[in-house]
Amino acid sequence: MIEVWGRRNSLNVQKVMWTLGELELDYLRHDIGGSFGADEQYLAMNPNGVVPTIRDDDLVLYESNACVRHLARNYGFGYLCPADVREAAIADQWMDWQCSTLSGAFFAVFVNKVRTPVAQRNESQMQRGLTQTTALLRQLESRLKSSDFIVGDELTMADIVIGAHLYRYYTMDVVREPLLALEQYYNRLCARPAYQYHVMIDCGRDPEEWLAQEKKNAGLQ
Repeated sequence: MIEVWGRRNSLNVQKVMWTLGELELDYLRHDIGGSFGADEQYLAMNPNGVVPTIRDDDLVLYESNACVRHLARNYGFGYLCPADVREAAIADQWMDWQCSTLSGAFFAVFVNKVRTPVAQRNESQMQRGLTQTTALLRQLESRLKSSDFIVGDELTMADIVIGAHLYRYYTMDVVREPLLALEQYYNRLCARPAYQYHVMIDCGRDPEEWLAQEKKNAGLQ
């Protein structure tokens, strides 16, 4: 059984949980991070103190995209991890794009819309982040005009790490540029039971609602 440390409302944890759900793997999740804190035992596994961390047999691994890659390659080779080396390289490319490019732009939107009290929000920072996010999603829109998913017509690990952002993007109170292929792609993700269960978790509209949702999801597997 694979063990996962991390709270359900963490986007990075959701990547791992969605992967486990798609692969129908047995797991045990522990609430760590955010309002649950991180004890010395956890810090011994992950000295960064962030989530998620997983244990698979004797392997302890952190960094969410690394966890997704490990699970996809070991339990979903030929499915979430493409067997074709070129397709696998493209999946890796988009996973790195998510981590190094999309994540930073979108974080400025999310932190101001959800994690910051209304009176303290930085509207100009949020708008810059939204402008950057929209420009990046246009790249994804172009990619999705020719296929149902990022690396073709089947879900891969690239969709896992990028798709996890989209629920928050499409449910936040922001002005979104119409991107038809992206919207159709998002609807395909929303139809997947594992996405519904592990990603479509209410974030709330402010820190109080965020915390309430975090507590509401405590202990759920």
